[in-house]
Amino acid sequence: MTAARHRWRRVRRVAFYAFLVLVAFLLVRYARSVDWAEVGATLAGYGADTLSIAIGLTVGSYLLYSGYDLAARRFAHHALPTPKVMGIAMVAYAFSLNVGALFGGAGFRYRLYAHAGLGLGTISRIVAFAIGTNWAGYLLLAGALFASGRVRPPPDWPLTGERLPWLGAGMLAAVAVYLVACHVTHGRVFHVRGHHFRLPSVPLALLQLALASTNWALMAGLLFVLMPKGVAYTDVLGPLLVAAVASAVAHIPAGIGVLEAVFIALLGHQVPQPQILAALLAYRACYYLGPLLVAIAGYALLETRRRESSRPPDDPASAT
Repeated sequence: MTAARHRWRRVRRVAFYAFLVLVAFLLVRYARSVDWAEVGATLAGYGADTLSIAIGLTVGSYLLYSGYDLAARRFAHHALPTPKVMGIAMVAYAFSLNVGALFGGAGFRYRLYAHAGLGLGTISRIVAFAIGTNWAGYLLLAGALFASGRVRPPPDWPLTGERLPWLGAGMLAAVAVYLVACHVTHGRVFHVRGHHFRLPSVPLALLQLALASTNWALMAGLLFVLMPKGVAYTDVLGPLLVAAVASAVAHIPAGIGVLEAVFIALLGHQVPQPQILAALLAYRACYYLGPLLVAIAGYALLETRRRESSRPPDDPASAT
């Protein structure tokens, strides 16, 4: 059984790397057909006002995301100070977007919270709460958008406009089931294969939905600001939500290529491809790369402070 499992893991690993190679090949092949001169001209055409709004939305989104961990503090019952919790959350978020949720979002939370003195069980509850918050808000916002019928898929899209409202209704039903479960089972601890978990209270679940749905909306607002005039906000929000799921399924760091492919597929009939790519490149610079540089500096600062605080004091007797 162990040998079979090991072989299966090896097959999955080989398949994953083969998939990455295929994606890289397709990206290079596609990149050769792009009018990069027009992409560069579009990037150069962004004014200071547009970039200021984009940066402001980025800062607002990261601050809002740190609210996930602040809410998780109440759920996990720990007493770390607010600035430390917000710092850990924003560092983890930046690394999660750029290198993947498992290594970034979860890995950095475990490391930084452990250094702050929290136990493994408490950290696990924080990570689970943050992940649940993100996708609960996603279901609420995507469900409301799809159910409204305002998303206009391209003619060749497999999921037609008539079916999208049903998908949205299903997402909203899942959110309602979650809230009912929080009300009915609040206080109960579930045991599954040695793991223990419980659902939050209804007020805390409502806070999850409010935080995450607003954060997804801010991310779409950032892209909307960078898109050419004439593109509706919902025309940006829909592809962003679809790309989020596609990136999560593909497990490609930063969703490289996935985000671009989804937007071109869904918006290519409305907006020239060079303008879409320019908006996405600017979006990545504002929301991915810029915060990653700040997160690297913040992580280095947190590590430096930890080492200084754990360093034993100098022995006065050894002074000469």
